[in-house]
Amino acid sequence: MARNTSLYFRIVEGRNLPAKDVSGTSDPYCIVKVDNEVVARTATVWKNLNPFWGEEYTLHLPMGFHSLSFHVIDEDTIGHDDVIGKITLSKDAIRSQAKGVDSWLNLTRVDPDEEVQGEIHLSLELLKDTDKISLRCQVIEARDLAPRDISGTSDPFARVIFNNHSAETLIIKKTRFPHWGETLELELDPEELSEEGNVTVEVWDWDMVGKNDFLGKVEIPSACLHKTPLLEGWFRLLPLGNNDVDAGGKLGALRLKVRLVEDRILPSVYYQPLIDLLVESVISPAEVEDSSALTMLEDVTTVESRQDVAMTLVKIYLGQGLVVPFLDYLNTREVNHTTDPNTLFRSNSLASKAMEQFMKAVGMLYLHEVLKPIINRIFDEKKYIELDPCKIDLNRTRRISFKGAVSEAEVRDSSVEMLQSYLTSIIESIVGSVDQCPAVMRVAFKQLHKRVEEQFAEPENEDVKYLAISGFFFLRFFAPAILTPKLFQLRDQHADTRTSRTLLLLAKALQSVGNLGLQLGHGKEQWMAPLHPIILRSVASVKDFLDKLIDIDHDIVSEVPQRAVFMPSVAVKEGYLHKHKAEGPQLLSRFAFKKRYFWLTSETLSYAKTPDWQVRSSIPVQCVCAVERVDENAFQQQNVMQVITQDNDGQTNTMYMQCKNVNELNQWLSAIRKVSIYNERMLPSFHPGAHRSGKWTCCLQADRAVTGCSRTHSAVTLGDWSDPLDPDVETQTIYKQLFQGRDKLRKKYLELPDADETLRDKEKISDIHPDGAECDAQRLKPGPSVTARLLAVVDDLERAHDTFQRREKQEAAGVILNP
Repeated sequence: MARNTSLYFRIVEGRNLPAKDVSGTSDPYCIVKVDNEVVARTATVWKNLNPFWGEEYTLHLPMGFHSLSFHVIDEDTIGHDDVIGKITLSKDAIRSQAKGVDSWLNLTRVDPDEEVQGEIHLSLELLKDTDKISLRCQVIEARDLAPRDISGTSDPFARVIFNNHSAETLIIKKTRFPHWGETLELELDPEELSEEGNVTVEVWDWDMVGKNDFLGKVEIPSACLHKTPLLEGWFRLLPLGNNDVDAGGKLGALRLKVRLVEDRILPSVYYQPLIDLLVESVISPAEVEDSSALTMLEDVTTVESRQDVAMTLVKIYLGQGLVVPFLDYLNTREVNHTTDPNTLFRSNSLASKAMEQFMKAVGMLYLHEVLKPIINRIFDEKKYIELDPCKIDLNRTRRISFKGAVSEAEVRDSSVEMLQSYLTSIIESIVGSVDQCPAVMRVAFKQLHKRVEEQFAEPENEDVKYLAISGFFFLRFFAPAILTPKLFQLRDQHADTRTSRTLLLLAKALQSVGNLGLQLGHGKEQWMAPLHPIILRSVASVKDFLDKLIDIDHDIVSEVPQRAVFMPSVAVKEGYLHKHKAEGPQLLSRFAFKKRYFWLTSETLSYAKTPDWQVRSSIPVQCVCAVERVDENAFQQQNVMQVITQDNDGQTNTMYMQCKNVNELNQWLSAIRKVSIYNERMLPSFHPGAHRSGKWTCCLQADRAVTGCSRTHSAVTLGDWSDPLDPDVETQTIYKQLFQGRDKLRKKYLELPDADETLRDKEKISDIHPDGAECDAQRLKPGPSVTARLLAVVDDLERAHDTFQRREKQEAAGVILNP
């Protein structure tokens, strides 16, 4: 049974941070680490002691983790950045909160003795000979130690301590992956054989000048050695154990939201009955009003979990090739239950959320293609734009006239002109993108158009069929992407205050376009009136665009492989990176990286000198066997990654690529890991260094073909729209939701009325249907057959989880189970 761990965290804002600059402010950003490995960096908020970030991340960690930490740092243009403080949350602390962490937490000081990482490989044996008693400790090796020297490495040695006895290994210079292979022996007195106390193994970084730096420790109770005379294995290094002191809030605080989801994933065969019920809901519903697994799932879905459930269902039905019937089923129910067309899809129902998540899952690349050029232009130009007379600040405008100070009228005229230009570009790009829109999205909109037209066929409701589509397309897809480009991966950084205001005004205007201009002039923001003419002129072209969008053969979707979120020929990620030139004589590190443009699809990783270059070099994704970071000391360069491939002859090759920042590094790592996650020849270990000058820079081994000195992390990915489909993980999420609402379903669908009420109900039904021999009290509630089957499936899955959990505990206790 596999384990799956997902960590959701949102860095909301900070408050009362200390001033680190001479101006009396700071320029704070956050570094997020999981087990001391950097997984994210927020944008810098300049000159602000109460910064707002609002950045959120999902991290998939199949192997689990120990701690999550948030370091707040002041960015300095000159010199090193200043560390302000940190917050560390252990896995157990996060897990103990049923709904996750959602609170303000005070920052604590950063103590170097607490910033430890890595593992050490030890063998301990208690020897009781007739002549002497001794403790023998074989210190074999260590990996992933913290870098303590300016070179990005350490000079580690180990020390074994028991009572007043101690012994040390030799010092190994300039490595985070030392191989000692030494045996240290401590002679003990008979009275020291009590089961009290600990054997401590400490790892230190040797310094020629000043005191040595602490790298971590392992404490093994001596009682364990009495029970198991020979202990061998990898042990995680722990900090000294100082209690974090929050300095009474003097370092400020962060508002964080953190949630941990841990699941045991059963073999696929156990989930198939639930998949069958979900499929049955959409391919053979007797009546759309009848109960089904989907309607019952919606009954037990909370407002907080609805978005996650919607995305999970979208992925399940994508994997089954049934996403269009699924959306049609939910949308038909929603349309049939709506009497006022003005309220259609205005709630956060499962249908609304499913359409929203569906567009992200299949349309994100399309959105990037349509919006990215204009978004980049807005960010690059950084124009001061404002229409609200209450917010115009003449001090923030650039001089646009040689006649003197700029007036409010001139600011408004300039703003209108720029907004019209931007809005025209956005609308033209959207209405000209019919052929770029994914076929499966177009067919889903065609079905929605049909259902709305059938329900609201009156002439006065002529526009409802357009509004239903544009409400999703413009209001829930394009407008949010324009408002917050970073959350849709259109930009690496948040917009500054000036650009953010421009984006907000454009998002408001595009929402009016999506509403077909029907609400213009009725709101409080009358100062948007200068944009009304261009909005009204766009209505006809938008309607024409929507007509063309749904003019597609329904059968075309059957020809599209929906099991992959992205198509093989479409670039999942692309952009400039610096590739290491490994061939030829050894060059200085700074000259060994050449700028190349990279494309990643689900089939190949390719690169060329420029995006327009005709000749490309390609690596098949199926040959990838590891995608990992590279230690800084390997090339004296930051943010370097490596892609290790293996050809059919078993020959391995490594390509090194440098990214411009840690966020880009993590995005490329994650993207390549996702497209190669199901490769069969993945390596269990790798070298985080490079083989230079006849040895590996990480572990100092001379043999180029020696086994890697660090474990690979190829299954660790950042969660987003391009996550690969995993039916077992997704079905487990649905099972958990049904399990939590099991009692509610039993009460609503299976508990029968009292006998007297049943008799009266039968009489009422007989009056209505005098010829209905099948009529009984069950007609008042949805039939229990589907409900009973669904609850039986949930019960079976619960028993399977219990069985596997007991087996795991027995295996951990050393019990040999019968096959």
